[in-house]
Amino acid sequence: MKKQSGLEIMTLNCTYAPDNIFAKILSGAIPSVKVYEDDRVLSLMDAFPQADGHTLVIPKAQACNLFDVSSDDLQNLIHHTQRIAAAVRNALNPDGIRIAQFNGESAGQTVFHLHFHIIPVYNGHHVRSHAAGHMADPGDLRAAADKIKAKL
Repeated sequence: MKKQSGLEIMTLNCTYAPDNIFAKILSGAIPSVKVYEDDRVLSLMDAFPQADGHTLVIPKAQACNLFDVSSDDLQNLIHHTQRIAAAVRNALNPDGIRIAQFNGESAGQTVFHLHFHIIPVYNGHHVRSHAAGHMADPGDLRAAADKIKAKL
């Protein structure tokens, strides 16, 4: 257990790996299509999108999951997730938006760096499986990112 803001929180067994894909993106070792960035948060297009416009929001803090991040960093992350989700909605006009966040391998987490998925849902279009799709065309990702950035 670890104590945070007066609460005891049981963490999932996760040791942060500084060579995970998001850490490499944050360090600049791997390119990404950025939607938003400041000193604490990065939002980027998912390279293996479940739907057109699938966007990720990650903290720059090293945290495996929801249970490993400070309350302050989590509040900042959720604030930006809401703001970017609104930009996705206003830019792409989906019929709905799915916000997803996974904690632990059994829950479907495949990258052990805390992150939120913003997945536009369009009536009549199939949402692809998490982490099982094909890599998107970078030009398509840039086009979607530009539309979303224009609404931030």
